[in-house]
Amino acid sequence: MSDTGNPADRELAAVTAEDVTTAVRLAVSTLRSAPADADWSAKAGGLDWDCWETVEHLADDLFAYAAQLGPEQPPLDTEVPFLWYRRRDGGPSNVTFADREAGVAGLLQVVESCGALLTGMVATTPPTVRAHHGWGVSDPEGFAAMGIVETLVHTYDITGGLGIRDAWNPPADLCARVLNRLFPDAPTDDTEPWPTLLWATGRSDLPGRPRPAKWRWYSAPKSER
Repeated sequence: MSDTGNPADRELAAVTAEDVTTAVRLAVSTLRSAPADADWSAKAGGLDWDCWETVEHLADDLFAYAAQLGPEQPPLDTEVPFLWYRRRDGGPSNVTFADREAGVAGLLQVVESCGALLTGMVATTPPTVRAHHGWGVSDPEGFAAMGIVETLVHTYDITGGLGIRDAWNPPADLCARVLNRLFPDAPTDDTEPWPTLLWATGRSDLPGRPRPAKWRWYSAPKSER
């Protein structure tokens, strides 16, 4: 089959550990470009969290996905039992928080570190391993894809709060492959991958398709759904 450039017209490659690194590095680079006087206490897009909290939540997602793959026999029905808590009512429930005295540079370093943990676990965990996620028991590729989606869409939220959303435009191929892995009902024939991912996660409309009021992904491997 010839490659037309349209993801719907070709078989898409798997999501990899290297893709996690790519997504996290692109996100951190974009967030570092925020003006020195950017207000990290501003609301992150349409979320109830501010930009700082949303970055912490992103870091925590990356950490938690890595942690699920860590045990010799990962749990299939629950999370690894870290202590999760909220720093304020309505804030994200995390294991991972950044030291605010370290400033934005330290905050972004926490994201880089947690992203590297997920990259390492995905790269070294056999593909036959399964671990719990609330939207389906998943394999290492699934955890990689979930970490990438969290990175892409929360960076969209954060850049909106910081006023630099135009700076965030992740690679179409990466978006297409995580859509293929996690969102089987997402359109592929007449929409671009990045706007489609925003639609699939309830953040944007598509032509003729209002954003879904409720959304989810399917983290189980396709053959096990």
